[in-house]
Parts: sequence; C-alpha cells; structure tokens
Amino acid sequence: MLGKGKKGKTVSAKVDTIIGQQSRIEGDLHFSGGLHIDGRVSGNVIAEGESGSVLTVSEHGNIEGNVQVPNVILNGTVTGNVHSEERIELAANARVNGDVHYNLIEMSMGAEVNGSLVHQQESSTSVVSFERDQSGGGSGSD
Repeated sequence: MLGKGKKGKTVSAKVDTIIGQQSRIEGDLHFSGGLHIDGRVSGNVIAEGESGSVLTVSEHGNIEGNVQVPNVILNGTVTGNVHSEERIELAANARVNGDVHYNLIEMSMGAEVNGSLVHQQESSTSVVSFERDQSGGGSGSD
C-alpha cells in the first residue's frame, strides 16, 4: 500500500465508502475521504474537497470513465484517463486504457498502461527561472 516502507508522504488508507463487488453505479461519482471500489462504475470518479482523498480499486473493480483523485491505488481496470495530483500506485493487476497524469508513480510488474504516462509537478513545487542579460553583446565578459 502507499507509504509502506517508503520515505516521503504517507497516505491514510481509511475507507469511508465501499462499492461492493455486486454493485454497479451509473453516473459520475463525487466523494471525499476514502473510497474503495470492488464493483463497477460507469461514469467519472472525482474527489472533492480535501487533498488527501484516496481511491482504491480492487482486482474486481472496474471504472468506465475518467478518474480525478489525488491518491490512487489501482489493482483493477480503468477505461479512461487517470489524473492523480499526488501519488498513484499501479498494482500487478492494474489496467489503464487511457492516459495517466501523475506526480509520483509506483508501478508493479504486470501492471499495464495503454496510453501515455504524463508527469506533472506538484503545484507547490517552486520553479527557478534564469533570465539572460540580452544587452551585453553576447560574450559575457566585462
């Protein structure tokens, strides 16, 4: 799981909502906190509010739609794009048929991404820019 034996940010795996293996949700799903999916969701899965939200999709879970959640633990299938602002873990049975936008990624052997991996910096990361003095004539010596 996330944060287990690793340095850096750890993610609480507290589950507030469970979608059981025999359940099917049709339409967009908005949540905050922890969401565990064993069933099927036909629609987008979007975390609202707090930035510590966690989505866990088991090997039985299936999402047909885009995912926009800060922390994702995926061992099932997503048919759509995944946007994870903080961290994503792709377990051995993970299948993504779409692009994965991530800040930090952990990918186990056997995980599959049929799309692009797009690295995104955290919004709080500072960016250093260097400006060249164009008035000096080019040699740089005085």
